[in-house]
Amino acid sequence: MEIGITRDAIAATERLIRPHVRRTPTLALDPAEFGLAAGALHVKLEFLQHSGSFKARGAFAHMLGRAVPSAGVAAASGGNHGAAVAYAASRLGLPARIFVPTVASPAKLERIRAYGAELVVGGDRYADALAAMEAFAATAGVLTVHAYDERETLLGQGSVGLETEEQLPEVDTLLVAVGGGGLIGGIAAWFGGRVSVVAVEPAEAPTLHRALQAGRPVDAPAGGVAADSLAPRQVGGLMFPIAQRHVARSVLVADDAITAAQRLLWDRLRVVVEPGGAAAFAALLSGAYRPRPDERVAVLLCGANTTAVDFGR
Repeated sequence: MEIGITRDAIAATERLIRPHVRRTPTLALDPAEFGLAAGALHVKLEFLQHSGSFKARGAFAHMLGRAVPSAGVAAASGGNHGAAVAYAASRLGLPARIFVPTVASPAKLERIRAYGAELVVGGDRYADALAAMEAFAATAGVLTVHAYDERETLLGQGSVGLETEEQLPEVDTLLVAVGGGGLIGGIAAWFGGRVSVVAVEPAEAPTLHRALQAGRPVDAPAGGVAADSLAPRQVGGLMFPIAQRHVARSVLVADDAITAAQRLLWDRLRVVVEPGGAAAFAALLSGAYRPRPDERVAVLLCGANTTAVDFGR
């Protein structure tokens, strides 16, 4: 693969970041309990990762694999990437400045502040935060850590695929939520077509779906209930050729299906995930993806930075 997102590179990155990230568990479920006829159903609990999402993997891949100047790091984020960069920077003793749009959830803003990063909030969407971060970085002498369209990001997120294969070697299909595509790009590069990787996006933010239809990254709507994690303007240029080769299918889920998945995960498993973290599971529950009766399916639950459950009552 000409951009260097190879299995060997992912494995080397996984070894580099291993002391700094959690090996998140998987959980076997009864498909019938969720109205499914699949042969097996597992969820990978990646929301248990440091900072509340898979993004910590890519953040550490940048800061451990690249030279970081004394000025530190800067990142633009809908929230989860910013929290991950802030967490990794705090653990490694580096200054960080995080740019987020106004759509970012309060839970994610609180996490970024708690990790000691300087937080800059402005603009309506991720693209606005990215522009502000790039303007700052042009003169600040910082290392920029891209949320999804940089080699180290894909290599770090690809470690989720490596880990999942070690834990669930018999899986046929893995459902993955998609925003900018760093996660599914790294995972699809790891599996290389040996497992059917299915992309799941909100219908209000069909970024990869439209790109695959057009044959190139194109602008897409950036709205919906998961707009703070799954709604960039375009998917990344680095992940797109990987998706063309190794993502088996792209499906869309409605906002009400995502919130229904959140509620059901809480009701049945006592698992709290954010809308973006529930999107992949929503594809199963809503019928957007229908497994074969003998299909062994895994679903990545990728983020839980939300205040959806009120524990004060």
